[in-house]
Order: sequence, then C-alpha cells, then structure tokens
Amino acid sequence: MRKLLVIALVGLAAQLVDGSLGMAYGLTSSTLLLLVGVAPAAASASVHLAEIGTTLAAGTAHWRFGNVDWRVVRRIAVPGALGAFAGATFLSALSTESAAPWMAAILFTLGAYLLVRFSRPLRRNPAAGRLRGRFLGPLGLVAGFVDATGGGGWGPVATPALLVSGRLEPRKVIGSVDTSEFVVASAASLGFLIGLGTEGFLLPIVLALLAGGLIAAPVAAWLVRIVPAQLLGAAVGGVIVLTNARVLMRAGDVDGSLPVIVYLLLAAGWITALTLAVRVLRRTRRERSLAATLAADTPPASAQTTAPAEPVGAGHERRP
Repeated sequence: MRKLLVIALVGLAAQLVDGSLGMAYGLTSSTLLLLVGVAPAAASASVHLAEIGTTLAAGTAHWRFGNVDWRVVRRIAVPGALGAFAGATFLSALSTESAAPWMAAILFTLGAYLLVRFSRPLRRNPAAGRLRGRFLGPLGLVAGFVDATGGGGWGPVATPALLVSGRLEPRKVIGSVDTSEFVVASAASLGFLIGLGTEGFLLPIVLALLAGGLIAAPVAAWLVRIVPAQLLGAAVGGVIVLTNARVLMRAGDVDGSLPVIVYLLLAAGWITALTLAVRVLRRTRRERSLAATLAADTPPASAQTTAPAEPVGAGHERRP
C-alpha cells in the first residue's frame, strides 16, 4: 500500500511538471518503475495506459484555459499515434539504446538553444506564418515512436521542436502537445495490448499513477496560463539540457568527478539564463506599464476640441 501511495505521489508530481512544461510525465514515471524492477515493456505499457486518463484530463483543462491550438493538435496527433503504435508493437524486438545518445544530443542542442532564446527579449515573427503540416507530420511520427519505445518522449521531442520554431506561444505549445498526447497514449496502449496482452499492464500501478495525475492536471493547466512565457521557455530549456546531459554522459562512460563538474556548470548556466529571463521580463513589464500610462494620459484625438477663437475686440468695452 505504501508503495502504491508513493507511485501516486510520483504520478501527481510528474503530471504537474508535464502539464506546466509539456514533458516529463512518461520519463519520470517510467524511470521509477524501472528502478523497482518492472520490465521495460510492462513499464511503458502501464505508463501509457495511465496517460490515457491523465492526458484526457490535461487536454480538457488546457482547452478550458485557452491553451490549445486545435490545428496543431490535428496535424501532430495522427502521425504521433501511428508512430506510437509502431513503437509499442515492436518494442520487445527493437532496441533503442544505440539511438538514445543521438536523440539526446539533438535534444540537448535544442535545450541549449531555448536557454539562449528565452534569456533574451522575445520577438514574435508574424512573417514566419503558421506551422506547416510537412513539419508537424514527421515530428509527430518520430515523437510518437520514441515515446512508445522509451516509455516517454512525446513531450521532450515535440515540445522543444515547436518552441524553437517561434511560431506558437509557449503556453499553446504545451497545451497542444498535452492534448494530442491523449491520441498518442491510446494508440500506444493498443499496440501494447496486441503485443503483450492484458498481462502486460500492471493495473494497481496504472490506477496509482492515474489518481495522482488526475489531481494535478487542472492545476498544471492553470499554472501554464499564468506563468510568463519568458520564464516558461527558460525552465523548459534547463530541464531538457540536464535530462539529456545525463544520457550523453552515460553513453560516453563518463565517470569520476567529471559528471559532478558538468552538472554544476550546466546548473550555473541554467540559473544564469533564468536570471536574464527575469530581468528581461521586468524590463518588458516596465515598458508596457509606461506605455499604458502614456496612453491613459493622452486623450483620444476625437476628444480634443479646438476652443473658438476670441473675436477681435473681445474684452473691450464697446463705445457708442
């Protein structure tokens, strides 16, 4: 019972992070299950079955808070479902260990770019246009496949790529990724059901993860709506960098005191980026406040009337 309670708390924390940053539910939950000895396929299957409920709750909450771009959801969810189904079906025969360092290197680069991007003033680029289907389709396919075979990865792959594009504000990136994950998790669960049967799902663990996730889903959707995009982007970048640095150092057999030094340097860079993001955010708010004050003090042009000219001789007594 105590073990299930701990798993429920992990599910709550994982959904809180996932709903506010657009990633890490599957990564956090799968890591815990693997640590307690659950087989990789069973861990991924259980996490994805729980995600059907948590992503449905998260998607509904994001929709109610206005965090969803349904065009992006439609164009990324279907390819993501196909990739997730394929990944779940062939997980027992396909090893992704050799591909993990390459994927981690790509994500690390994207995370570093986000740290740099969001530590400076955000500039919207309306001329860039909307996200195209030829970009969203392949992205969803790859993210779905990685998500099913790795027990998590939909958010870490899809969220950074959409943020880096600069064509969608961060809260809508996170809301759209979380909402489309419902379709991805459903397809992955179907693939695991075909490949493993019902015995591949650990129902007590599924229910514990689901309970924690359902509690955190609406809170996370509210947080992503009020957290400034500047801080949100810097926070996402730091999570991506630190998470994938661990994978890269393990793949490179880095040991001794070097990993500690690397983590300290990366943490210092993350803190620096967050500090710069806070400064930019404060400066932007001051500029907006000043502009609003000036606009309030300046009457509209229609309200400005010209006083009638005083006639010649006004104010002088008229002599007979």
